[in-house]
Amino acid sequence: MELGSALQFLDSKSILVTGATGFLAKIFVEKILRVQPNVKKLYLLLRAADHKSAIHRLHNEIIGKDLFKVLKEKHGKNFSSFISEKITLIPGDISREDLGVEDSNLVQEMCREVDVVVNLAATTNFDERYDVALGLNTLGAKFVLNFAKKCVKLKVLVHVSTAYVSGERSGLILENSYNMGETLNGVSGLDINVEKKVVEEKMEELRSQGASEKEITQAMKDLGIERARMYGWPNTYVFTKTMGEMLVGYMKGNMPTVIIRPTIITSTYKEPFPGWAEGVRTIDSLAVGYAKGKLTFFLGDLESIVDVIPADMVVNAMIVAMVAHASCQPSETIYQVGSSIRNPLRYYNLQDYGFRYFSKKPWINKDGKPVIVGKVKVMNSMDSFHRYMAIRYLLLLKGLELANTAFCQFFQGVYSDLNRKINFVMRLVDIYKPYLFFDAIFDDINTEKLRMAARSSMVEKDMFYFDPKCLDWDDYFMNIHIPGIVKYICK
Repeated sequence: MELGSALQFLDSKSILVTGATGFLAKIFVEKILRVQPNVKKLYLLLRAADHKSAIHRLHNEIIGKDLFKVLKEKHGKNFSSFISEKITLIPGDISREDLGVEDSNLVQEMCREVDVVVNLAATTNFDERYDVALGLNTLGAKFVLNFAKKCVKLKVLVHVSTAYVSGERSGLILENSYNMGETLNGVSGLDINVEKKVVEEKMEELRSQGASEKEITQAMKDLGIERARMYGWPNTYVFTKTMGEMLVGYMKGNMPTVIIRPTIITSTYKEPFPGWAEGVRTIDSLAVGYAKGKLTFFLGDLESIVDVIPADMVVNAMIVAMVAHASCQPSETIYQVGSSIRNPLRYYNLQDYGFRYFSKKPWINKDGKPVIVGKVKVMNSMDSFHRYMAIRYLLLLKGLELANTAFCQFFQGVYSDLNRKINFVMRLVDIYKPYLFFDAIFDDINTEKLRMAARSSMVEKDMFYFDPKCLDWDDYFMNIHIPGIVKYICK
């Protein structure tokens, strides 16, 4: 695999990026514009009612972010004209044919000009409505693939999935593809067309019953979890992403295709600067809750490996894979981009980093007082968690029984509110349980081959680093990631 120059490959290329306002997409766009200003065009597809709305989203959700400050400093007063020249906004919707693009001239232009398609559009909500997740994560993959087939100059399609399409399997997870209709539990009958029909029939039933929007949302969330678990996946997100992979593999034909499966994506390691992050993502919610003194216990196995990878490493892997597979013979290669096999991190490490950091630099409450952090109670099994919740519930009922008549109405309100909160917590635990007790590591033989090819034959190998072995976790979390969360997410 001879890679040559990535910058030369990107020179004068036109790239279509879906899901352009997403966390990873922004980092990808910034990197391309910063390292190769001679890229011809970036077509950014985003959900917007019209071009005016798309411009608003570009300025507020993409280039208006701190992420682009290095690029702004580089171009100075010419930044706006540079962006106008290099970026074409595409209001659209990947859950529709032709990506929901209404302007036929724009569709024709992209079909003529686009060299690379990068599909980053997705909903990452584990408890998403099934109709939404199926439309974006599954059918969206099909519509992006169909559009890519119309691009006469296309050299490669890069489809970004997730390593957790593996479900709850333990042991070594290989970089294998899924065949159409394959399930994790061996149950037969998985058919994407049937899943689409199930959604349509359920929506029709709910509307005929006069269900409220809130009731429809909850019913569609429940349906997603039900359908996922029927075939062996723990939640709607990974189930619909798996079906998206199935469609890509089944329909790609002769198109060079790459599927990238990142693990848990964290803040940037180096570029465009260390520690940039956006939104409270998975493990970051634990850090924020702990810092604020609201995380009173941890449910999970502290010995379990938590597979994290900085966002800029994922983007670099995407670009190197793009270069490696452009215009190759028909192929589909899966790259799992994570750290569990080469530089494993465990939950007890995260616990230690949080305690050390927030002991030295405590969170300041609204009243101006520092939050004193300590060791949290660890529940290392679901049984211990259920006992804990049962005791809380019994104490709540006991308080209700002891309340006299004058306070009965007040206690009823408290009971109702706490009951809702307990049900909410139980649902969250049920959805996230597989990852709290995760007992697998992700093989990366394909990814290591790609790294070896980059080290031996890529001109700019240091510019496109993605080897997790170079990460010193102690330094990364204490000096980069946690400070980044505090600065860019919690502000």
